[in-house]
Amino acid sequence: MFEDTVLERDQPGHEAIEGAPSVPASHEPNTRSDRPETTAKAPAQERPADRQPTPPAAIQEDPDKAPRGFLRRRPVVSAIGAVLLAATLGGGYLYMDYAEHFESTDDAFIAARQSALAPKVSGYITAVPVTDNQHVKAGDVIARLDDRDYQVALAQAEAQVAAARASIENVDAQLDVQQAQIAANQAQVDQTQAALTFAQQQATRYQHLEQTGYGTVQNSEQYTSQLHQQQSALLSSQAQLNLAQRQVESLKAQRKSAVANLAQAEAQRDQAKLNLSYTTVTAAQPGRVVNLSAAVGQLAQAGTNLTMFVPDQTWVTANFKEIQLDKMRPGEKVTMRIDAYPGRTINGHVESVQPGSGTAFSLLPAQNATGNYVKIVQRVPVKIVMDNPPTDVALGPGMSVVPTVRINPAPSLIERLGRL
Repeated sequence: MFEDTVLERDQPGHEAIEGAPSVPASHEPNTRSDRPETTAKAPAQERPADRQPTPPAAIQEDPDKAPRGFLRRRPVVSAIGAVLLAATLGGGYLYMDYAEHFESTDDAFIAARQSALAPKVSGYITAVPVTDNQHVKAGDVIARLDDRDYQVALAQAEAQVAAARASIENVDAQLDVQQAQIAANQAQVDQTQAALTFAQQQATRYQHLEQTGYGTVQNSEQYTSQLHQQQSALLSSQAQLNLAQRQVESLKAQRKSAVANLAQAEAQRDQAKLNLSYTTVTAAQPGRVVNLSAAVGQLAQAGTNLTMFVPDQTWVTANFKEIQLDKMRPGEKVTMRIDAYPGRTINGHVESVQPGSGTAFSLLPAQNATGNYVKIVQRVPVKIVMDNPPTDVALGPGMSVVPTVRINPAPSLIERLGRL
C-alpha cells in the first residue's frame, strides 16, 4: 500500500501541495497487515488520467478580498423588496386612514311593523282576490265575507231611523196645534177680561145709583153678580191658557225624547253600516300579502288571522357595539349592502339611536346586580332609513344587511388623492 501511494504521487498531475503535511508510511491506515483476512478487496485506484489537478487558488482564499453584502450581490431583488415594503406601508396607512371615517356591523336586519289582517265581524268568506306575496295598494280588497245578514241589519236600522224621524214630526205637529190652542185661549182670556171690565163699571154705576136713591137694589145686585161671574170666567180662561202652555212643555219634552231616539237609531244604523263595511277586508297602506291563509267558503270568526301584511315602509335596525357610537349622530350618511342582493348598494341615513341597549328592553333583562359580573360590550339598536329602497325586489323583515355609517364627513387621504 505504501509503495502504491508513493508511486501515485510520483505520477504526472499529482504535484505536492505547498504546506500540506506528508504522511509517513508508518502511519498509513488500513495496511494489509492490519486488515483481517475476511475484509473485502479494496476498490481499484483511479487511473492517473481520470484525476484532475486541484488548483491552489481554490484551496487557499485571498485574505485581501472581503465578502460582499446582499444588496451588492442582489441589487434588483433588493430594489423590488424596498418598493413592495414601501407600497405595503403606504397602503396600510391609507386603509387605516380611510377606515377611521366609517363604522360598520354585520348585526343588522331589515325591520317593519308587520301586522295580521283579520275581519271585525264573522261570516263565510266569499272571495279572496289576492295571492301570496302579492303587492297591494291602500284600499285594495284582501277578502270578502257574506254580507247578507249585515244588509238586513242595516235595513232594520234605517227603518228605526225613519220611525224616530216620524215621531219627531208628529210631536212638531202637536206643538203647532198646541200653539194655536194657546192663541185661542189667550183670545178667550182677553175677551173675558174685557167683559170683566164692563161688569165692574156696571156694578159700580148701579151701586152708586142705589146709594143716591136713583136706582133699585135689584139692579145693583144683578150687576154685582155679573161682575162676579166675569171674574170667575176670567180665572177659568187663564187656567185654560196655563194648561195649554203646560202641554207645550210636555210636547217639547216628548220631542227631546224623540230626538234622542232618532240619535240612537242613527247610531245603530251607522253601526250596521260599519258592520257591513267590515265584511270587506282591505289594505290600509301599500304593502305585500304574506302567509295568506284565507280560503273561499271558510267561516272566519271576528279576529281570525286571514293573512300577514308587510307594509312598504321598512327600515334597518343595526345593532352597533356601544364603543362604535361615540361619533355616530342622526342624519349621517349610510351605505348598505343587502346579503340577498349583493350587487346592489342602497343609500340611507341614521334616523335615531335607541336610548338603551337591546337587552334592557328584552322580556327578561339581565340583572347585573346579582351574582358574578363579567363586563360584556353591549349592542345598541340604531334605526337607519333607506333613501332609495329598490322597488323591483322584495325587501322584508329579517333580511340581513351590512350597513356602513360615515362618522367623519371630511374626505380621507385616499379620497383626496382620487379627486386629483
